[in-house]
Amino acid sequence: MKKADTPQDKSALTSMTREVCYVKNKDGKYETELSTGWDVKTEALDNAWDDINDQIEEAKKAVKNGEKSPIHYYYILQLMDFKVLSGYTGIWPFFIKKHMTPKGFSKLNDRKLAKYADAFNITIDELKNFKG
Repeated sequence: MKKADTPQDKSALTSMTREVCYVKNKDGKYETELSTGWDVKTEALDNAWDDINDQIEEAKKAVKNGEKSPIHYYYILQLMDFKVLSGYTGIWPFFIKKHMTPKGFSKLNDRKLAKYADAFNITIDELKNFKG
């Protein structure tokens, strides 16, 4: 792309960051140029965030319906995976999966709940008394 064609569309991140693009200058040599955004990329990111928000709402309903534990909701809310949550808590992924069920969650003591609460940056009380 030519330097003059560098996309400068507005996006949600415009005020926070810019992206480096490689462009050709008037001599046909590559150089870098900062871009504030590109509509196509903005739309793709917005769609991804819509999907994430849908997953969060589904997790909230699952907890309220007694299908999942609050750990599942906060895990989704914090955009974690089992490896990341395991790293924060020191709890093996196999056990984390069990703790995401209401039955597994009900068996957790305060020491393990504290590990999860710390990982999610909430209190044990917020974890135990899910309000969503």
